[in-house]
Amino acid sequence: MPSSQLAAHSRNLAAHELDDGSEHEALWSAVSRRLRAEYGEDVYTSWFVRLVLDRIDGEVAHLTVPTRFLKSWIQSHYSERIAAVFAEENSEVRRVSIGVRVAAPKLVTAGRDVVVAPVPELAEIRPAVALPQPPRPDAARIGGSPLDRRLTFDTFLTGRSNAMAYAAARQIADARPGDPVTFNPLVIHAAVGLGKTHLLQATAHAAEATGRRVTYLTAEKFMFDFVASLRAQTALAFKERLRAIDLLIIDDLQFLQGKTVQQEFGHTLNSLLDGRQQVIVAADRAPSELEGVDERLRSRLAGGLTLEMGALDEELRAKILRTRVEAAKAAHPRFDAPDDVIAYVARVVTANGRDLDGAVNRLLAHNTLTGAPITVEMAETALRDLVRQVEPKRVKIEEIQRIVARHYQVSRADILSSRRTQTVVRPRQVAMYLAKQLTLRSLPEIGRRFGGRDHTTVLHAVRKIDDLVKTNSALSDEIELLKRMLLE
Repeated sequence: MPSSQLAAHSRNLAAHELDDGSEHEALWSAVSRRLRAEYGEDVYTSWFVRLVLDRIDGEVAHLTVPTRFLKSWIQSHYSERIAAVFAEENSEVRRVSIGVRVAAPKLVTAGRDVVVAPVPELAEIRPAVALPQPPRPDAARIGGSPLDRRLTFDTFLTGRSNAMAYAAARQIADARPGDPVTFNPLVIHAAVGLGKTHLLQATAHAAEATGRRVTYLTAEKFMFDFVASLRAQTALAFKERLRAIDLLIIDDLQFLQGKTVQQEFGHTLNSLLDGRQQVIVAADRAPSELEGVDERLRSRLAGGLTLEMGALDEELRAKILRTRVEAAKAAHPRFDAPDDVIAYVARVVTANGRDLDGAVNRLLAHNTLTGAPITVEMAETALRDLVRQVEPKRVKIEEIQRIVARHYQVSRADILSSRRTQTVVRPRQVAMYLAKQLTLRSLPEIGRRFGGRDHTTVLHAVRKIDDLVKTNSALSDEIELLKRMLLE
């Protein structure tokens, strides 16, 4: 080929490559903008920002990411949507292929290859905001909240109210690496002061002793670490750290707030459960009652084993008191509480374990500061404000809906529906009124539990029934009957 023709051919080829590069770059920019708009800034930053378009071969767009974990996650959760966005922007591109880049990737740009600096390995990423440092290589626990060395199975006292939760936690803690996962996730719920945290930390201590990788986190600590990782642009390091463990323990899940944070916890939960890694969660309510938690997350939690740690029975309260008295005697040898005093305190202090600790401290203070002997009479005086009447039954909104629906011969689904016939409206208003009267739920919470209604609707129902019971004796009698049925 003559030199003039060769030069012309080279110019045409370069122009063709220039056009392709510019077109591909523009296409990828359009796809990226749509993904950012569709999923939001937080999700885009967490998962898509490190995607790079390597090339387009026919109908396949080849993308690369820096880690195998990121490749696996995007393929499982987003690849179909990415391919659909590509096809909507350019009908010739129908599929995407995601690979792990092992060298500096090339971006298709206008007329030349631009080399992107290699992304550092995750272990080399340094957060701008201080995060929990990984432990020594021989430690089993990865990051997480600190553990109290006193909270072990040896110091956890069992009774009828917590025996099931203890047995399930013990079975998980004693499992060896590679053993089949049993109850997953295990969800433990109980009111304040009944030993949830003690049981979770005891499980973490025992599981570490078997050589497993364990992370114990409060919901507040999870939120702080995740938000800090987003600000420091180390979200991937945060995600990979949690997904590299054998046992994740989350305490006080009811405090997990924020849509993005809950989505991230949901992703973590799904990844661990799908990978047959153990998860234990504790909250002050059952999953179905965690109104502020995403519905999909509540559903996934409900798919495991849910156990309640009930109120401490009198026998267990006496056992706890004897243990606390013995601990106090170690520091104050002259202090002691006779059996009749322990029996009295166990009978009248019924709220929770923290009140029992307070009772022992008060007896100790009265004994050491005044020199008065510890008797039942002295205990009556010292513990006057700790002695409470038997607490009323805790009424659940679902129970109110069920009993009201049965009383008025409608279905619970009718009460939650948008139907506005009188046969449904009145039972719905009565149920809302009782929910406000018999539970501690706020108006917005009650509205959400009644089919996602606004709090003003609940307020109207409460005022309506409140006015009617003053003039309608038949309705007043019905309300009192329903209250007795719910509180029995």
